[in-house]
Amino acid sequence: MMKKVSIITICYNSAETIRDTIESVVSQDYSNIEYIIIDGASKDSTIEIVNEYRDRISLVVSEKDKGIYDAMNKGVLAATGDIIGILNSDDVYADQNVVSDIVKVFDGSNADGVYADLQYVKRDALNEVTRYWKSGEYKEGLFARGWMPPHPTFFVRKEVYQQYGAYSLELRSAADYEFMLRVIHKNKINVGYLPRVITNMRVGGTSNVTLKNRWRANREDKRAWEMNGLKPRFYTLALKPISKIFQFIGKK
Repeated sequence: MMKKVSIITICYNSAETIRDTIESVVSQDYSNIEYIIIDGASKDSTIEIVNEYRDRISLVVSEKDKGIYDAMNKGVLAATGDIIGILNSDDVYADQNVVSDIVKVFDGSNADGVYADLQYVKRDALNEVTRYWKSGEYKEGLFARGWMPPHPTFFVRKEVYQQYGAYSLELRSAADYEFMLRVIHKNKINVGYLPRVITNMRVGGTSNVTLKNRWRANREDKRAWEMNGLKPRFYTLALKPISKIFQFIGKK
């Protein structure tokens, strides 16, 4: 039986970009997709744009929330798919075959989660790549060396959320890192790797906008380890931002 894939898009005042995101989902060649949009009560025309696609969207929620991770949790709770992926309103899937290819990895393995590669692109030019995030195959212990997969490429079975929980509201910008640290590094779910770019992310992510935000994100990374009763190596938290340098060197 064809697996149902739930894709969750969270948004707030995203009129500038939401159409691209929606188009990249509804144009997928995989037929069994449940598309959920969680909006934080946008004050611009986001919902008007969303409503243009209501016949192709399974659920739309528009209400105030406690931030991006609260919105993600609402989407995860509402999802009924076998597999869940999250695509934020600044991001787009790279082509029409993304979901099909992700499901093939799940079908061909015993993976509980699957991730892939990601490109950062200019905000107003999705075809102009500024950074290339090549994830590589996961090996146990990589998180201690500053590694993490790009969250917008990370699909997991619904049972993973049910067993290990969703996103912590204690963190402002690193709850996605904490979630992946918790399920992959600590609880050792089986993960598969799709070695190609599946997501294009517009530059300007929450944790990378300023040096102040990067410093705060580093503190949150440390907190993520503490929350899980884990101790990073003395160089772990330094290597995580340093590893981003290679994304510029290796950009395609």
